[in-house]
Amino acid sequence: MLILFVCTGNTCRSSMAGAVAGRLLEGRSEFQNVVIASAGVAAVAGQPASREAVTALAEMGIDLNRHRASQLTPEAVKQADLVLTMTTAHQQHVQKLVPSEAQKVFTLAGYARVGGDIPDPIGQSLEAYCGCARRLMDLIGKVLDRLGAASQGAGVFE
Repeated sequence: MLILFVCTGNTCRSSMAGAVAGRLLEGRSEFQNVVIASAGVAAVAGQPASREAVTALAEMGIDLNRHRASQLTPEAVKQADLVLTMTTAHQQHVQKLVPSEAQKVFTLAGYARVGGDIPDPIGQSLEAYCGCARRLMDLIGKVLDRLGAASQGAGVFE
């Protein structure tokens, strides 16, 4: 299974989400076949993660130094089994980009059954990035719980 996280520039939220998901998947044998990717709807390919995103995750023991931004492509959406966006606007963008794949595109918070958007911390304090990282950790934990239940018989999209 390929899970794709999507935000705007792929230097803050979706890059942090991908790294957090990777950490949460460690040692969980039920997710041994899960692959994580991230992309941005307006990314400049090759850009590193923002300094604040790297620092916020470092404080959680997660290394984001090697991340490089990727531009969202229709092919990436088609390859993904589940696309989780940071905002409703991102979700709508992805669904318009590849209408045939709309059924597998959700906001991260919506798929976690919490709802709401994840605000962009760009240009804000390190504490805003840390708060975003903590929220991502919580929401992705809920997503993995939902996917774990799906592996026990409930569908991924139910």
